[in-house]
Amino acid sequence: MKHAPAGFTMVEVLVAVVVLGVGIVALAGSSALVTRMIGQGRTSTRAAQVASSRMEALRAAAYSTSPPCTSPAFASGGPVTSEGITAAWVAPATGIARSVSITVSYLTPRGTRLHQLRTVLPC
Repeated sequence: MKHAPAGFTMVEVLVAVVVLGVGIVALAGSSALVTRMIGQGRTSTRAAQVASSRMEALRAAAYSTSPPCTSPAFASGGPVTSEGITAAWVAPATGIARSVSITVSYLTPRGTRLHQLRTVLPC
């Protein structure tokens, strides 16, 4: 009785190495993409925080006086740049309900991104 030789053939080993190599290349490519996405998310979150804090400052200024919305701090302004994020805001000077708009922008490798936050403040 003859026994078949134990172990892997050269073809099996080469196929396994090619499959493993393709998997490693795909993993490396996706990890670079994930790293870029995390950086973009961080910048987008900072821009949203800038817009939100500006909106809260305008809201506080609007309600700090009686009658509301007569504070000199409740006015349009900008652009103000901080940490690469530029913010500009529009607060109408008249009206019972004033539509306040804040626009933030920042640079990305593909160009400038804009985000806008809007609300209506009763005055």
